[in-house]
Amino acid sequence: MPISTRQYASLLVVLLLACTLSACGTINEKLAAGIGDYIPQWAGGLPADAPPRPGTAKYDERERKRLEAAPAKDAGIKSNTSSLEPVH
Repeated sequence: MPISTRQYASLLVVLLLACTLSACGTINEKLAAGIGDYIPQWAGGLPADAPPRPGTAKYDERERKRLEAAPAKDAGIKSNTSSLEPVH
């Protein structure tokens, strides 16, 4: 029983749809990371107080500030025990 042209066309359509559907999954994965920045908050986008994304200038600045050594808290305080009275 030979395969007809109609069966070839149906098989081609099914294969084309399967390939298209699988391609949509990988494209959406890559676009979702960047497209969320452009969606307004009322439509489900990022809130205004969301932290910056890694790789941006704001993120790098925030990390630099976070990694800087905190100044010593006792450096500016002078020890003046002569003016203090004992607690009874």
